[in-house]
Amino acid sequence: MPLPRTRGTALRHRLAELRGPDVPAKALDARALAALAANPGCKRRAILDGAGVNKAALAGALGSPSAFGQSQFALTRGNAFEAKVKADGGAELLRLVREKLDRGAEPPAHARVPELTATGPEGRTARTALALREATEAPGEWTLLDHPMLALDVAGSPAFLEPDAVVVHPDGSWTVVEIKSFPMLDGSADPAKVGAAARQAAVYVLALEQVAARLEFAPRVRDRVLLVCPKDFSNLPTASAVDVRKQRAVTARQLDRLTRIEDIADALPAGTCFSPELPAADLTAAVESVPATYAPECLSACELAFHCRARSLESGAVTSLGRSVRAELGGLTTVEDVLSAARGESGDPDDPAVAALRRAARLRAEALGQEAVAGCR
Repeated sequence: MPLPRTRGTALRHRLAELRGPDVPAKALDARALAALAANPGCKRRAILDGAGVNKAALAGALGSPSAFGQSQFALTRGNAFEAKVKADGGAELLRLVREKLDRGAEPPAHARVPELTATGPEGRTARTALALREATEAPGEWTLLDHPMLALDVAGSPAFLEPDAVVVHPDGSWTVVEIKSFPMLDGSADPAKVGAAARQAAVYVLALEQVAARLEFAPRVRDRVLLVCPKDFSNLPTASAVDVRKQRAVTARQLDRLTRIEDIADALPAGTCFSPELPAADLTAAVESVPATYAPECLSACELAFHCRARSLESGAVTSLGRSVRAELGGLTTVEDVLSAARGESGDPDDPAVAALRRAARLRAEALGQEAVAGCR
């Protein structure tokens, strides 16, 4: 539900203050949303992304620069491949959509490609919604929306998203298209990269479902998206249908769990600002005023991961070892607590985690003792 106008305006002003004077907001894209949904307990990332803070610049100012992002060569190659896929009014792209997802439909001989240009993200979002409605009300035709703009409410703050393409089928259903520059070798691609693309596409599916729900007769948003990649080592496009039902359900649940951004902002000390132009000590204090939930997975998803890892290691937090380890240890939150419990110095002996640690410590001591005896022979 959108915020009331005065309340929403106050929040926008507050978030602008957190970014710093005259600092433009960094758009929250689907990749960032997917990463945020994977770690919904991290208030630090939620407020920084919600305020549009450039986390790469922030990490550099904190002395923990991130090696995050694509090279310029990869971006250029990806743009060239996307242009090739969408050439001639998207004829090849629509052919792949029909082949992989809708063989029963008529071949897309004359597809509509509506103009989506408008002023600002709000204007582009409204223009996209209008184009989707018009395409849905024209059955029997294929429609290709090139870089539409969608909006998704995230913890009380709107995020504007731009998928590579959305296709409206002749039956009125909608399909998200993801175009990636990594190759499909013998019909399959790197599972890790496909998984990342599926999580990103699931965010677009959620946003499209919100658009569909506002229409009088809600069209079907397909839960299989089209992933388009170069074939083998060529620049020829090939495609695969990817079922994103699981990723969509997980992402929706995790986004719903996010603390509202305004609640996090209200809890910050007065005058908090995350501008990279601040002195290092002041900037560090501002960042540390927001609790983080670090896990090793953050290294591949967040620009601040190196900074948060250093703080996590300094405090001895067991989350530095991974979420699965943290879950097994129950109430033991630091490495010192774990070692103390294993040595029998603290901890409830009836606690399964404590009992397992003490048993592991005994087995280790026995193994080391036997090894020492064997070494003396």
